[in-house]
Amino acid sequence: MSAASQARKRLGPDRLEIVAFERGHFTSYSACGIPYWIGGSVGEREALVARTPEQHRKAGIDVRLRHEVVAIDLNRREVVAHDLLGGGEVRESFDHLMYATGASPVTPEWARTPAAGIFGVQTLDDGSAIHDWLDREQPRKAVVIGGGYIGVEMAEAMVKRGLDVTLLEKSPEPMGKTVDPDVGALVRKAIGEEGIEVVTNAHVSGIETSGGRVREVVTPTGALAADIVVLGLGVRANSALAEEAGIPVGVTGGVRTDRRMRVEGIEGVWAAGDCVETRHLLTGDPVHIPLGTHANKQGRVAGINIGGGYATFPGVIGTAVTKVCNLEVARTGLTEKEARKAGFAFVTATVESTSRAGYYPGAELMTIKLIAEKRTGTLLGAQIVGRTEAAKRIDALAVAVWNRMTVEEMTALDLSYAPPFAPVWDPVLIAARKATDAVHNAM
Repeated sequence: MSAASQARKRLGPDRLEIVAFERGHFTSYSACGIPYWIGGSVGEREALVARTPEQHRKAGIDVRLRHEVVAIDLNRREVVAHDLLGGGEVRESFDHLMYATGASPVTPEWARTPAAGIFGVQTLDDGSAIHDWLDREQPRKAVVIGGGYIGVEMAEAMVKRGLDVTLLEKSPEPMGKTVDPDVGALVRKAIGEEGIEVVTNAHVSGIETSGGRVREVVTPTGALAADIVVLGLGVRANSALAEEAGIPVGVTGGVRTDRRMRVEGIEGVWAAGDCVETRHLLTGDPVHIPLGTHANKQGRVAGINIGGGYATFPGVIGTAVTKVCNLEVARTGLTEKEARKAGFAFVTATVESTSRAGYYPGAELMTIKLIAEKRTGTLLGAQIVGRTEAAKRIDALAVAVWNRMTVEEMTALDLSYAPPFAPVWDPVLIAARKATDAVHNAM
């Protein structure tokens, strides 16, 4: 919808007719906010909706809800949609096609059961189903499968709703794809202190049901009682429809586009968001990093270009942040595993500091880890774990990664200081100093 809005803004309703097909009930909403609505931090579902279908229609965009596109015919330049409410088939021709199908949740075979009480968390419709189930069934025991972003956020939501929560993660530590194991260990410890039982190296083999609803989650070490199961096993680019139509798909499974978000080799076809692959600025490799920040920027770029302007999307460095209860976790750039895979030789530095001056009320501990290239000292990545006011420091580190700064250059950064906001040496600067020492010692 960001692409549609940008294109409409540039060309106006007289020069560009826009039809938007949406399978669900909502448009332009914050999927990232769903766990916080379920947990009660956000009061109303409607607060997550940035722009309703009616608002889009008033702006001249023909939004058709509950219409699922089932085929794309590039030769005839038309899409085929199924009307999920009225039935029947709808065919719509196009001059420009914007493919923005997002990502699909990973759902193992053992989770493919019609039993009630098993939920994914991908759309606002999914969130509504979970919210309704919690209100109606009043479950007591939740099992969250998967310790990534959605998993830890939904574990928090369940705790806030008063449930006993077990988080199952098959890796040695939670958030294994996001942070390094040493940082993940800090996350596991902090999550456990919030009352969430964390089971790592956990491999789910099945789900037991009774009376048409979930009863247990089965693992090799035993079964766990569950009144509700939430799947947080990651997502894949939703590119099947594109691939069937002959739209090129890359090695990550995402649609291939150029910097202007044009689909490679097909005139008038564009793609953006969680369904595409993009370029990692540090490695140059294609990556699939599904985040709302990327999706909105890419949609805007596509819309400007569809509307006759010029814009490009340069790539990503994987900056992300989340929280579990009072714990904040953030990362940018490369983890050790990613840096090693890309062929970098590197050093690491980990420091513990406080969010404010140590004597100022409310000062909280945080841990910052930096990864720097061994020879040049260029910052390759950073990770942060801490309490209130810790995680947003990742933005300063993301700017440093984006601009190829060395850790030695970072030691002189003119960062703000006052006791309520930071120690006189901000944790970012302390980490940069320690990383600089590590680089010098490695020479």
